[in-house]
Amino acid sequence: MSIYDYSVTALDGSSVSLKDYEGKVVLVVNTATGCGFTPQYEELEKMYADLRDQGFEILDFPCNQFANQAPGTDDEIHEFCTVKFGTEFPQFSKVDVNGPDASPVFAELAREKPFQGFGKGIKAAAMNKVAKSVDKEYGDAAYIKWNFTKFLVDRDGTVVERFEPTAKMEDVEAAVKALL
Repeated sequence: MSIYDYSVTALDGSSVSLKDYEGKVVLVVNTATGCGFTPQYEELEKMYADLRDQGFEILDFPCNQFANQAPGTDDEIHEFCTVKFGTEFPQFSKVDVNGPDASPVFAELAREKPFQGFGKGIKAAAMNKVAKSVDKEYGDAAYIKWNFTKFLVDRDGTVVERFEPTAKMEDVEAAVKALL
């Protein structure tokens, strides 16, 4: 399967085929408005503004499964992101990324690029501790460990890299540029 085989729900409730993004470099991100990583929206928007004319897309999927960090409605979340961070990249309806109701897109992405750890350093150590509580709740279906996990998909639809929320945004941007 490829991510192009899936459809997702737009903010207006309509169905959007991910095939619409075929031929582009795509960064798929699960996000939250009340997360310690929420300021990454600013860096994501800058990257999008700088690179979208080269065939780059960011697909934003809010998720409330991690410490209730995206509690608002789709409209409230979208307003927060556009007003506070000026986001212009596509944002979709809120999804689950773990458990029995997990988005098939995120399940597929995580199968392609499973969790390999949060890296090294203080943030990584803290995230390891916090993520263990989530793993207990979702067991083997804990595909995603926290909000702002990013999956990089090349123009052919191949998932080439997974970035945990602790990854440096300059590393994410460098990987995107290498595919453009």
